[in-house]
Amino acid sequence: MRTMIYECITVAVLLFLTGGCRRDARGPEIPLGLPGAFSAEGSGFLDANWWRALGDDELNGLIEEALSGNFNLAVAWDRLSQAQAVARRTDSSLWPEADLTASASKSRLHNSAGVTETPLHSVGVAASYEVDLWSELASTRRAAWRDVEAQQEAVDAAAVTISASVAGAWYQLAEAKSLAEIAGRQTAVNEKVLDIVTVQFRNNMAAAADVLRQRQLVASTEAQLISAQETIEVLQYELSVLLGRSPQLSWQETAIEFAEIGPLPALGVPADVLWRRPDVRQGYRQLQAADERLAAAIADQYPRLSISASVSTSSGASARDLFDDWLTNLAANAVMPIFDGRQRKAEVQRNRAVVAERLDSWSQTVLEAIQEIETVLTQQRHQELLLDNIRRRLELAQQTYEQNHERLTKRQVDYIRVLESLTSLQELERAEATARRRLIELRIDLHRAIAGSCNPADRKPTWAEQGGDPAEEGQDNRTDEQEQQ
Repeated sequence: MRTMIYECITVAVLLFLTGGCRRDARGPEIPLGLPGAFSAEGSGFLDANWWRALGDDELNGLIEEALSGNFNLAVAWDRLSQAQAVARRTDSSLWPEADLTASASKSRLHNSAGVTETPLHSVGVAASYEVDLWSELASTRRAAWRDVEAQQEAVDAAAVTISASVAGAWYQLAEAKSLAEIAGRQTAVNEKVLDIVTVQFRNNMAAAADVLRQRQLVASTEAQLISAQETIEVLQYELSVLLGRSPQLSWQETAIEFAEIGPLPALGVPADVLWRRPDVRQGYRQLQAADERLAAAIADQYPRLSISASVSTSSGASARDLFDDWLTNLAANAVMPIFDGRQRKAEVQRNRAVVAERLDSWSQTVLEAIQEIETVLTQQRHQELLLDNIRRRLELAQQTYEQNHERLTKRQVDYIRVLESLTSLQELERAEATARRRLIELRIDLHRAIAGSCNPADRKPTWAEQGGDPAEEGQDNRTDEQEQQ
């Protein structure tokens, strides 16, 4: 027995001495330069719960409801639970495996002397352990936990998307309600002008075509009211589903005001802003996982050492004599790949290509993230200018219409001038409502592009964080909280 132990130790030492070929997983670095600053910078406070900056208490409640009731977000949490289970299963590869066996049988022999019965009882314990000489098992384990971290980022990304979708639908509903109100008010104004033109026509002071044009304008604003009412109902159904409710008209009588856009939030250094984004962090975690699997594929080319031990006892008499005699066995098994048709080498090449793909994909994600932020900043700046322009034109159009309307009642101007000024005024009234909603939408897009996790426990890793052992790093500081939820 002692000699067998010495032999096992000798095999392990010989294999360990050749361990200089092991490849450690590396922490990939992004192969492109980041700008030192964005094209615009603000001074406003950037909150993880960014929607609170809009100052809408009802919207705050809706987003909180969506973050707890949306089924797409629930799917992301379910996938996270699956990834955690896979990682825990991978953890088991670093521990010995033991099995308890027990059996009882009875055989009968029929011959001329009669029937002879032979009982057999056996009990045993078998254990096996694979020595992780080249960190193949540890790399596989770390890759599984990197997958968990990537899925956690996917949960964050889903939460950000859902919160932005709720806010966007809410203010689209505000726009639709505003357009419905405008259409109703414009219909009433157009009917009053129609009454004036009709009276003038009866007095032979206006043409029949003028009456027809005004009736057409009344019908046009009525159609816009119908379209706005349709949009109001459809958006309520959409909003209900985002909250995890059955589609219903829950906000039919609710008055929704446009949010007042505050100052631009403080963006900070582009590298820090990018690292707050869940999609960027997710791509980085996926890259780390691929690199760990590459390390495992390289280690798979080297010798493997496994140790097994067993203890068993059996009795051909009664079960009371079962534990009188014991058989023990201890073995060490070393396997060195010699020829596999280049299968392992091809697997290493495949994993290298996967790492390159993940790196290129992550780099593209970073570039698109920078583009998204800069695009939103540009669009918001020009949208503010456009809204100011619409408001100036609206004020001038209001003054023009009032003067033409007054002169029409005094029969000092023809109907065509009134129609032109009225049409221009009403188009600008609708354009202002749409421009206000668009400006809010762009601010929502900006927060979605720069805000990080809106979950309670946020991680703050460094930009070039190196891959380590999740067991040593605590794996992730949100895992226990997520399981409780």
